[in-house]
Amino acid sequence: MQRRFFLQAAASSSLLTLGNIRLAYAADPASGATTQPGKPGNNKKLIVVMLRGAADGLNIVAPLGDANYNRLRPGIALAKPGQENGALALDGYFGLHPALSDLMPLWQQKKLAFVHACGSNDTTRSHFDAQDYLESGTPGNKATADGWMNRLLTQLPGPNSPTRALAIGPVLPRILSGSATSSTIAAGAAGTRANLLDRPVVAQAFDQLYKNDARLGKTYQDAKAAHKDLMAAAEKPDAMDMNAADMGAPLPNGFPDDATRLARLMRNEPRIQMAFLALGGWDTHANQGAGQGQLAQRLQPLGHGLARLTRELGPLMKDTVIVVMSEFGRTARQNGNGGTDHGHGNVMWLLGDTLTGGKIHGAWPGLEAGQLYEGRDLAVSTDFRSVLGQVAQKHFALDETQLERVFPQKGLIKPAGLQLFA
Repeated sequence: MQRRFFLQAAASSSLLTLGNIRLAYAADPASGATTQPGKPGNNKKLIVVMLRGAADGLNIVAPLGDANYNRLRPGIALAKPGQENGALALDGYFGLHPALSDLMPLWQQKKLAFVHACGSNDTTRSHFDAQDYLESGTPGNKATADGWMNRLLTQLPGPNSPTRALAIGPVLPRILSGSATSSTIAAGAAGTRANLLDRPVVAQAFDQLYKNDARLGKTYQDAKAAHKDLMAAAEKPDAMDMNAADMGAPLPNGFPDDATRLARLMRNEPRIQMAFLALGGWDTHANQGAGQGQLAQRLQPLGHGLARLTRELGPLMKDTVIVVMSEFGRTARQNGNGGTDHGHGNVMWLLGDTLTGGKIHGAWPGLEAGQLYEGRDLAVSTDFRSVLGQVAQKHFALDETQLERVFPQKGLIKPAGLQLFA
């Protein structure tokens, strides 16, 4: 009895771990929450990549045409296009970090767009708080219980399948917490590898443990089904198969392989509609570098992984939007250690076939002393919820009432002229 009580207590949290699969539920897993039951499914998909640690948007998409850029960053500013380790020309004013050269074909095909000077209306420079607000979608409100991706899921037609939303990482991310179920698998090859619970004797023992438990029985069976479905999707032969501030998120080095595994899972398991990954290593207070260096070492596998993800998704890309975001930007001026400190405005990335791509969106506020936020940071001219709101409305066809449920705060900025979708 003591063993049974211990196992039940461990499973009664919001996550039921089944081998490599963790099934996320609301506080009451028997609540029966669904996502618009009885309606036809929505085949649109969303992948969110979060850069934990505050990636330096001013060197990712560098304002080469702003004379203050080089003045503020004499040791880390990107060189002009055509020079050694120089930026990649985008639109004559902005340049892309050279470590992201894998993404240039997508830019040229108008399947990649950026929203600059984007961010939150909250003034925090705390990684923890800013990441929480970015994932909850309610800046300044720490009481929000769920994440905006979870709320978005509840507004879409279709059943509350445990494989409908998938996170790659060690724990359920804040962004997917809420009433809709989701699954979490480990990063790396271990995430889709057989484990102890795939042994019949062990599985039968857990079946007996939960068969008479009204409260956790369904949770267990759903977790077991999710594990089975994801394992089957990972093993299915595939015609397209190709030979602290980080909050526990891994460095981007393994991202290309995780991107490949995610694409394969999404191709082989069509019920996966949303996915989330987090990458760490972006808190570049020292030795950041310009065209080469610490930031470049993070960006190269990120760019390679994103390019591979779009390629491996294949025909699914016509129904998929990929969002890359970070909690805030970094100071306009480099510090004495050859790095940058916590800032404010940043750049959001969007990839997809239906975007108004090949364009830098948003109003550029400039880097003059009087234009900087608190005299030190890139100002925010586009609220990040405006970007995500357009994804919800244009990509998933949400109406205004549904949008308010996903992003409930009043005063949501909807800047005129921000047209992210064709």
